[in-house]
Amino acid sequence: MHIEALPGVGAEITDVDLRRVTDGEMAAIKAAYADHGVLFFRDQDLSEDDHIAFGERFAPINVNRFFAAHPDYPQIAMVAKEADQKDNIGGGWHTDHSYDVEPAMGSILVARVLPASGGDTYFASMYRAYDTLDDATKAEIDGLSAVHSAKHIFGSQEQTYYNTTDAGGARIGNAAAADVLEDVVHPVVITHPLSGKKALYVNPAFTVGIAGQTPEASMPLLAKLFAHAMNTENAHRFVWKPGSVAFWDNRSTWHWALNDYHGQRRIMHRITLEGCALH
Repeated sequence: MHIEALPGVGAEITDVDLRRVTDGEMAAIKAAYADHGVLFFRDQDLSEDDHIAFGERFAPINVNRFFAAHPDYPQIAMVAKEADQKDNIGGGWHTDHSYDVEPAMGSILVARVLPASGGDTYFASMYRAYDTLDDATKAEIDGLSAVHSAKHIFGSQEQTYYNTTDAGGARIGNAAAADVLEDVVHPVVITHPLSGKKALYVNPAFTVGIAGQTPEASMPLLAKLFAHAMNTENAHRFVWKPGSVAFWDNRSTWHWALNDYHGQRRIMHRITLEGCALH
């Protein structure tokens, strides 16, 4: 097994079969995951059962309440766009499940049907985003917490970029569950539970304010942090191919699925893993 760090964020792991990972390989994968934030694998041949079994070697599976489930495997969420659909799922910078009291540890995405071109995914490192902040901003956010919410995206009062999606109903959404979901508070800067490194933990999709401030008063600081984190030096653009698998850490990365393949299908299978409280 070979691990190669990539510019910006992540590492590519080659010469490994995810259906038959040894204990030694698993230890190396876990260490690389904690350190790099996202791992990319090529030339895999995972069945749905293999996908689930690999995920369960890391943590229990979180059955997503907002995505359409695989008809035969409820543990697998369908991240799909059909040829006649205009908008995609995840078409903006975000991290999954920051709106939960214990945010998801990570997600494992397997390519099933890909367009002839397009459909890449950007990933960005929140380790680098924090490390490259100026000292004054680090001092400003030290000790602050932020409010995270899913209501404005998955609820009955959508107000963000998801507002323009046609993903409601069959593909994404559960207004009844979102509307009763309590907003949560997490530190703006977390100490990552696996690596011990500091990471910036806010994101444009689900972070709606700084705790103790009005949303309007929060926006200048959040906008500054978002703009800094979007710096391309923090990012890597992953080009999907048949057999590709991406395994990202939701606590130390953002991602953004590009919507540049109109008229073509893109079907991905996603498993999300349970996490823990963040400090």
